[in-house]
Amino acid sequence: MLIDSYDRVVDYLRVSVTERCNFRCQYCMPEKPFSWVPKENLLTFEELFEFMKVAIDEGVKKIRITGGEPLLREDLDKFIHMIYEYSPDIDLAMTTNAFLLKGTAQRLKDAGLKRINVSIDTLKPEVAQAIAGKDVLKNVLEGVEEALKVGLKVKVNMVPMKNMNADEIIDVLEYSKERGMTVRFIEYMQNKFAKADISGLKSDELLEILRTKYEFEDEGFDGSSPSHYYRMKDAYRFGIIEPYGDDFCKQCNRIRLTAEGNLIPCLYFDEAMSIAESIKRGDIKGAAAVLKEVVRTKPEKNRWGGEDDESSNRAFYETGG
Repeated sequence: MLIDSYDRVVDYLRVSVTERCNFRCQYCMPEKPFSWVPKENLLTFEELFEFMKVAIDEGVKKIRITGGEPLLREDLDKFIHMIYEYSPDIDLAMTTNAFLLKGTAQRLKDAGLKRINVSIDTLKPEVAQAIAGKDVLKNVLEGVEEALKVGLKVKVNMVPMKNMNADEIIDVLEYSKERGMTVRFIEYMQNKFAKADISGLKSDELLEILRTKYEFEDEGFDGSSPSHYYRMKDAYRFGIIEPYGDDFCKQCNRIRLTAEGNLIPCLYFDEAMSIAESIKRGDIKGAAAVLKEVVRTKPEKNRWGGEDDESSNRAFYETGG
């Protein structure tokens, strides 16, 4: 079992398999071209899997595949199946923009994937194009329908932005509710890679909009999830993630691995330790030692909103943010 210095059990690993993405979302990576990490610098799926085994043996119970856009990496279903075969009880999830999901959902489900989180910031094609930099909505929605059809559980993430998609908060909630999908509204996370003029909505603004149509009760946090949940009269639940707060840090159970092999204790910290060298030379004990040290030095809470009001200099597309 992995326990940090604040007595939190760390049993959730987020694994970025690529920093590449086929969208250019304004709140993440709107400009191009990007200086991508050369493919030869990335850990192979076999090397990543060697570390997955270490992590599982040390107590990790949930693995989420992220990117960039993870479906851009060829043979992703084979990597997922490696993990599933090693530990069939592992909670295997993925975060995706769903653009390529329609043609891959069945393979992913067959490989052992259980759940996905999908970003749906709008239901209007022209707004989706403005946010993502290309015409994406049709593919995304078809991908979601296919995922539901094959039996994957789906959660929806939305980043509401003023003068962009804030008028669709209720629409996206209704879309999700009709399909039995939980929606989580995520406050815009400021970062140096995003478009400068973005202005996101805070949780109190979101709740004010939602109260114009719904009555709901505050349920607080659900386990180690960073989402603050609310329950409507018909039992439907939605969540709000407030990255500038640190209430969810008290129960944080996650660490992150980049595609290059950097193990990161917190999304909002630049510190990291690499497991790449140990894994490449077959030093399993060395990789396990790095894992334990990263967990030991995991910070008590994030740096956003504190005295220094820092934000990460590492791009979110590198860490699956």
